[in-house]
Amino acid sequence: MKLITAVVQDQDSNKLSHALIEHHFRATKLASTGGFLKAGNTTFMIGIEDERLQEALHIIKQNCQSRDQVAPPLSPLGGNVDAYVPYPVEVPVGGATVFVLPIEQFHQY
Repeated sequence: MKLITAVVQDQDSNKLSHALIEHHFRATKLASTGGFLKAGNTTFMIGIEDERLQEALHIIKQNCQSRDQVAPPLSPLGGNVDAYVPYPVEVPVGGATVFVLPIEQFHQY
């Protein structure tokens, strides 16, 4: 057994959720918040058999696309004023951050 923990951008959450259901994967969705952009994310927890790991990873990859997003300028509070950028910056966001962990036991009640 494996536990996949996938952190995806909220924009990809529904698309991924529907794809997982279509392929008969059960997942638990948790609301989460990203660090740099402080934007909403969704964390999926998926318990699966070892044989289906690559299939699940493929579904995540196909449904979570990276894109560019404009980030507002960050305030130099407590930071280096020389590094302050006073205008919005385009940064890549999205895709998925995926952790795969071995599971000793898996129970559903």
